[in-house]
Amino acid sequence: MTDDVWFPSHQGSEEWQSVAELTNISNPLFEKTLFLLGYDFSSNMYLLQGEHCSFIDTGNDYHAFVQLLEMGIKPTDIKKIALTHGHHDHVMGAIELYRGHRGYADQLDVEVFMHAAGPVEFKQIVKDLGYRITELKGGETINLSGFDFEVIYTPGHTIDGLSFYHAPTKTLFSGDTVMPLAIAEVDDKGAGGRLDHYLYALRSLLKLDIEHVLAGHGGVAPNIGRFVVEETYDGLIKKVVGVQTPLMEGAAELAQKGLLEEALFYVNKELKANAEDSKALEFKAFLLNDLGRNQEALEVFNAILAGDEEQPYILMGKGCALLGLGRYEESLPCFEDALKRNPQLKEVEVYKGMALYLSGRVDEAMDLEAFKTEFATKFKGEMEKLSKGKS
Repeated sequence: MTDDVWFPSHQGSEEWQSVAELTNISNPLFEKTLFLLGYDFSSNMYLLQGEHCSFIDTGNDYHAFVQLLEMGIKPTDIKKIALTHGHHDHVMGAIELYRGHRGYADQLDVEVFMHAAGPVEFKQIVKDLGYRITELKGGETINLSGFDFEVIYTPGHTIDGLSFYHAPTKTLFSGDTVMPLAIAEVDDKGAGGRLDHYLYALRSLLKLDIEHVLAGHGGVAPNIGRFVVEETYDGLIKKVVGVQTPLMEGAAELAQKGLLEEALFYVNKELKANAEDSKALEFKAFLLNDLGRNQEALEVFNAILAGDEEQPYILMGKGCALLGLGRYEESLPCFEDALKRNPQLKEVEVYKGMALYLSGRVDEAMDLEAFKTEFATKFKGEMEKLSKGKS
C-alpha cells in the first residue's frame, strides 16, 4: 500500500503543497486545500481556501504560520478551525496562531469546532484568547471555506475524536482515526480512548462512500480510501482475536464476544477468498439475522437452500428471517419442513409457535408444548406488544 500513499515531493523540507498537485487529482476541494506534512510526531495540517481560510487541525508548528504569512495568507484570513481531537500535536497551533502574531491578535475572528468532550483546559485557553468555541457531537454539517462537511463522531483513539467527510468528493479528513500506514493507539490514560469505541467509529466510516483519506499523520491516500478504512478496521479486530488467528476461528470468537459486525467482516473476508466456503456462507446468514438485517439474511438462506433443501437449521434460519420481516404465515412452512426433517428440534417448535401466535392463531401456538412451556408464559406480554406493533 505504500506506493499508493502520496507524500509531498519535498518530504522533509516542511513546505505547504496543494493537495491537487500532490495527488494529480483535480477537484474543487483539492485545488483549494494546502497540505503540510507534520514534522516528527506532530500532526499534518490542512488549510482550506475560499472567501476565508479554514484549518482542519492546526498542528504544533509555529513555522507553518510563518510560511503562510510569506505566501500572503495572513492570520486574519483564518476564520475557522476544525479539530479532529484534542491531542496537543493537533491543537496547539491554534494557540501559536495568536501568540506568534501579536500584531494581529486584536483582529482575529476565529471559530473553533471541536467535540464537546474535548480537553477543558484547551477550550478555556482559546476562549481567553477571544476565539469562539462550537461544540460538536457528530451528525452536524459545518461549512469550511465554502465546503460543507458532515461531522462523523469517531471515538476510540480518544473520546473526542471527529472526522470530517466531504460527500461530493468522497473525501475523509480522518485525524488519527484512520491513517494510511499505521493504526493509532488507544489513548486510555488521559484522553478516554477505548477499543470498543474505536470499532464503533470504524463501523460508522464503513457506511460512507470514501474514496480519499487525508489523515492526521503520514501522507495522503487518494483513490484507496475504502481500502485504508478496511485495513484499519482489520487491524483493530486483530487486537481482539490476535494477528495469526484464522478468519473463521476469529469470526466465531468475535461472535461469542457479541462483536457481530466484526464477525461478519471476517466472514466476508473468508468468502472473498473462498466463495465456495459453505460454512462461512451459513455463518453469514445467521449473523445477518442476529444483526436484524433479515432481508439480506433471507437472500443468503435462499441461495443455500437452492443447492440443498434438506438442511433443517437453514430452513429454521430462513423462517426466522421471515419472522423478522413480519411475514409470519410465510415462515410457517419453513419451520414445518425443518421439523419434518428433524422432529427433535425444540427450538424450531418454539419459532413455529411464535409464527402462529403472531399470525393470530393463538390456540394452535399453545398446542405446541415447547412454545407453551419455554416461551408463552415468560414472553406473553412482549409478544402482545410485538403483535400490536405489526398490526
